[in-house]
Amino acid sequence: MVPRVLCRLLLLALVWQLVANSSATERFSVATYNLENYLDGPVPGRTAKTAKGKARIRDTLVAVRADVLALQEVGGTNALLELRADLKAAGFEYPHWEHVRGYDTNIHVAVLSRFPLVARRPHVEDSFLLQGRRFRVSRGFAEVDIQVTPEFQFTLLVAHLKSKRTVPGADEAELRAAEALVLREKIDARLKIDPISPLLVAGDFNDTRDAKPVLSLLGRGRTALVDLRPEEAVRSTPNAPLQRTPTNGTWTYHYHRSDTYSRFDYLLASRSLADCVVPEQTCVLALPWWREASDHRPVMATFRVKGPQ
Repeated sequence: MVPRVLCRLLLLALVWQLVANSSATERFSVATYNLENYLDGPVPGRTAKTAKGKARIRDTLVAVRADVLALQEVGGTNALLELRADLKAAGFEYPHWEHVRGYDTNIHVAVLSRFPLVARRPHVEDSFLLQGRRFRVSRGFAEVDIQVTPEFQFTLLVAHLKSKRTVPGADEAELRAAEALVLREKIDARLKIDPISPLLVAGDFNDTRDAKPVLSLLGRGRTALVDLRPEEAVRSTPNAPLQRTPTNGTWTYHYHRSDTYSRFDYLLASRSLADCVVPEQTCVLALPWWREASDHRPVMATFRVKGPQ
């Protein structure tokens, strides 16, 4: 009997400690990052990232130090778990993860989180009509509810919209705009259930701020989202605070063929979550080795935890 009582007491102590640690969380951070072909192996039309490139991805995410990672261009689950193991070896453990396998069989969206994923609603079967033909959303959408503290959770939607690469059968811009409308339906559905729900839409939208897909996602009126528009910042050392650069740059993607720099990666927040943002800890992270890791740069935002409503 005594051992059973002791086990119960130890279990209660563990639960209390977990709750206490969670309650002590005053801020949390979320980053979105396109890993550029973080694959299990070579696939037609794509070159798998080298060991050096994967190491630079790990170094980048260690520098970001986000509590939640919204990732794009991840290969299969083995690739995600490999990255997760590398980060754990570097001292950053993400016990909770989600991998969404969409119509595209090569690259996928994923989530790594320090906090529990209390609900998962992967969207992998969505389709739309375009000029009389039906198309599938290529990469699907990840949708998870994340429990940051016992009193606070938020919803994260992760997307990777159609690229600017031409494809047979349809215009790439029209495909991307149609995918954005499907994603906007998910946003509206969530905010219809709870208009003040903390919601964050993250990912690579493959277009600029004034383009139709991004404008559709931002929306209008009471359910409009807020573009957090992080500016460039650096860390002088891995543990140093963020410091703004003189340029205040916002670009996140480099296209090598035309040598152009664009903002394709976004964090769009519902108004209730945008009210919690910590501007000085929200940025596009500039790192000297960024191109060794990916053709994108990570975008991160930090939020204050809201108390009970």
